[in-house]
Amino acid sequence: MNTIETIACTSCGSVNRAPASKLAAGARPTCGHCHRPLFNGEPYEVATEEQFDKLLAQTSIPILVDFWAPWCGPCLQMAPHFKTAARALEPNLKLLKIDTERLTGAAARNGIKSIPTMILFANGSEIARQSGAMPAKAIEQWVKQQLAGGNRA
Repeated sequence: MNTIETIACTSCGSVNRAPASKLAAGARPTCGHCHRPLFNGEPYEVATEEQFDKLLAQTSIPILVDFWAPWCGPCLQMAPHFKTAARALEPNLKLLKIDTERLTGAAARNGIKSIPTMILFANGSEIARQSGAMPAKAIEQWVKQQLAGGNRA
């Protein structure tokens, strides 16, 4: 039996369904409503706290979130590495970015005390977190270790 994953579209908010086997094979589905790609090889910059909450609640694949700020040197240093990791990890994972200066409530609710901090979510719940800048390969390895260790809720 093939598991069906749900993925909230970052463009229109519609919830889409995709077979896990096709995602594992590298399929990059488009939204059934707005027809935009659900994955584009880049982290998505979350615009509002409501959007962040909806993405977490309505996406069943793991989500990796980079909490950062525009004044943070290590955050800016890690940004291209996070983008590279997105190309390697999608479509089995959705990567998001949260500007802690704009979405202060999301940062506070998630207990962000230092940046950059990455939080890995599965089914809307935090399963792991890592603070400090990391290169792309280290991000990929960390995520794969967390998910292989049975951390997918």
